Amino acid sequence: MSLETAGGRVDDTLRARADAAVRGATPGYFALVMATGIVSVSLQTNGWDAASVVLLGIAAIAYVTLVAVNVVRAIRHRAAMAADFADPARAFGFFTFVAATCVLGSRLSTEGFHDLALVLLLVAAIAWILLGYTVPWTAVLGRSGQTALGTANGTWFIWAVASQSIAVLAATLQVELDTGRDAMALLAVFSWSVGTFLYCAVGVFVGVRLLAYPFRPEHLTPPYWVAMGATAITVVAGARIVEMADAPMVDATRGLIAGAAVFFWAFGTWLIPPLVVAGYWRHVRHRVPLRYEATLWSIVFPLGMYGVGSEFLGDVDRLPIVHAIGLGESWVALGAWAITFVAMLANLWRTVLRRPPAA
Repeated sequence: MSLETAGGRVDDTLRARADAAVRGATPGYFALVMATGIVSVSLQTNGWDAASVVLLGIAAIAYVTLVAVNVVRAIRHRAAMAADFADPARAFGFFTFVAATCVLGSRLSTEGFHDLALVLLLVAAIAWILLGYTVPWTAVLGRSGQTALGTANGTWFIWAVASQSIAVLAATLQVELDTGRDAMALLAVFSWSVGTFLYCAVGVFVGVRLLAYPFRPEHLTPPYWVAMGATAITVVAGARIVEMADAPMVDATRGLIAGAAVFFWAFGTWLIPPLVVAGYWRHVRHRVPLRYEATLWSIVFPLGMYGVGSEFLGDVDRLPIVHAIGLGESWVALGAWAITFVAMLANLWRTVLRRPPAA
């Protein structure tokens, strides 16, 4: 990518290309951290500790890098970031920051970094509250004379994913910390409940959009897979809550949440074939090119989360077939992660690092 300077000269320096990439960065790029983190969890669950640590390192580096990119973007390209907040089709992507923070915190907690995970939980909770009251207003409710329903898409489900990610990390820390267990249990159950309601509400909005507005192949973007990923993280959160240490909130809801986890797992499983067929319809029947874009991480994350959720649910409820399904899906997620990661590096080299040929 090249930029025109004030004097008309084409500025194709690395700094200019990097600045252009920062300005055009999608709010949902933290899905890279979400996908890498959950695949790392999957590898650790299945005994591949060394590979899991490597992916944990990649997730941590990606997280720090993306935080820096967004800080620079907020300083240098405020108009672009404000436009994203006002766009219903993109604004909900900011919730990937919350989910990425919690997924990274959950993985770090399994390595014994409970204090760091607690800090990440605090950061995620604050961002969850701020974004939860800001994004719906700036992108949807505050649009005078315009309807946002026609732009509802799969990114809206990330709102529910962010809520459930809070529940996962809170439930993970609840059994590791010696103090504040009742508060952690309350936070876990509260955010799980909010996330469940948000999933149902967003499902209605997206369903109405599909029925009431024209839907073309270019509209079927990868984030629609988050509809399945949201059910999977709800299962993971439910399994974590069921395994929490005794607390008043846990004792009051453990049976309900355990049953709901099975329901969401079944519905998420049912969603996979339609999503696969939709991809065939988009890329084969209508020949929409399949090339790298940041939103592809929104496919990898649901695949990894479904695998982890199935294994956790199979272990908690003693369902060997569910555990086996999750194990198979985990390897599919690993393969998808590897392909997408290589494609991302190639795209980064082609669009930012490599100097474009002279005209």
